[in-house]
Amino acid sequence: MTDDRHQIIEQLNRLAEALDQRDWAQIGDVFTADATAYRRHGTEAILATVRDHLGGCGPSQHLLGNHRVEVDGDAARSLTYARVYHRGAGEREDAFFECIGEYDDHWVRDGGVWRISSRAFTMSIQIGDFGVLQPG
Repeated sequence: MTDDRHQIIEQLNRLAEALDQRDWAQIGDVFTADATAYRRHGTEAILATVRDHLGGCGPSQHLLGNHRVEVDGDAARSLTYARVYHRGAGEREDAFFECIGEYDDHWVRDGGVWRISSRAFTMSIQIGDFGVLQPG
């Protein structure tokens, strides 16, 4: 049987892939219905923010590592380093924005599946033009 730590890391990987593939349904499935993330509350508001940022840029890649996971029954917390590269699209295709930081995620076990109930990203380094993340 897969342990909780591994399941949470796999959910993080699933979310990173979904963000890069613009798989909006899968992104929403990783969060609880009442989650808080990207300074928004609720899955619909979170997805709207993600769509605004990623829907207007070109390719992106979310690289995750240095996972630290603490589980307490049906609740957990993970801290994950991230290096995220975003390429511009359209008139901004020669621009890029890269951010390096750490995700702080709080999790709940929901129907046997770990889902994020709260997400914060602390950016320690940013390089390039944040404008590539604005709607086109």
